[in-house]
Amino acid sequence: MATIRTRQRSDGSVAFLAEIRIKQDGAIVHRESRTFDRRALAKAWADSREKALVKTEPSINGSRAVTSTTLRDLLKKYREEISEIRPLGRSKASSIRFLEKCDISRMDVRELKSSDLIAHIWARRQAGAGPSTANNDLVWLRVILRYARAAWNLPINLSVIEDAGEVLRAEKMIAKARRRTRRPTADELDALTEYFHQKERRRSSIPMSDIMWFAIHSARRQGEIVDLLFSDNDAESQTGIVRNIKHPTDRGLFRCFKYTPEAWDIVCRQRHDKRRIFPFEPKSVGAAFRRACKMLEIHDLRFHDLRHEATSRLFEAGYSIVEVQQFTLHDSWGTLSRYTHLRPETLKIR
Repeated sequence: MATIRTRQRSDGSVAFLAEIRIKQDGAIVHRESRTFDRRALAKAWADSREKALVKTEPSINGSRAVTSTTLRDLLKKYREEISEIRPLGRSKASSIRFLEKCDISRMDVRELKSSDLIAHIWARRQAGAGPSTANNDLVWLRVILRYARAAWNLPINLSVIEDAGEVLRAEKMIAKARRRTRRPTADELDALTEYFHQKERRRSSIPMSDIMWFAIHSARRQGEIVDLLFSDNDAESQTGIVRNIKHPTDRGLFRCFKYTPEAWDIVCRQRHDKRRIFPFEPKSVGAAFRRACKMLEIHDLRFHDLRHEATSRLFEAGYSIVEVQQFTLHDSWGTLSRYTHLRPETLKIR
């Protein structure tokens, strides 16, 4: 990054020295400077030279230098580079790929302005995206541009994201996701069970009734359910293992969890001729659940809501926080509480 220093000439006049220094592995690999009569001229030259150096001399930044500074290319480079170290989560990878297709991705990140970000969010909201979905775009852009500035020495002004975010929040164009409190009713679960049973009797298909009730009794996520292995189960302790459990910072974690008796019974009646207990694609499970809800006119119910239902049922059954964590595998009460939506009528007076 460039520095601007004020110097006094021998005749008493003030000059401004613009100096560019680029380091690699702690050593200076490029240095140049020029003197100007005005600070604005010094800054303009420094900015221009830094852009030119990135474009024409990428080797000064080492093996991870960038030859293109369009947002699209940086998004792709970030996705590929981070994937070499750790797998990206499905939602993060999907969000980045979506941004790569947006009009804003054609812009040079060094020329990105707050107004460009506001225009992008406006277009997203006009296309039907909700406040929390639009907010995610800014979240990922902030993460990736911060990485690009630190890892690739790009002169990116991150304040444009903060300024845009402040305006967009004030105008209610973006917002954090609201906590879902949706729990299926007994009538809805009965209707879904009957619907799935009828589908399964007609032809060989995904055993959605078992999967739905397994989710309710086990508190497992959709992706976790289809990855569970028979070989990871312990019949004596009635425990299983979640491989590559979803975690905000760590990937590749294996965690042991406790089956409820109802969940264990469902596992035991599955066919044992496959490695996986439920050998199906997560997208297929999700699509089958959405189709059923649409056919039965069950509104605003998602498969992930079954995990909320499971957690709430465990508390209603009298388990303590520490005990519930052995089933759900939440790390803290803070995250576990987001999945707990107790019904007042289930509360027992002591």
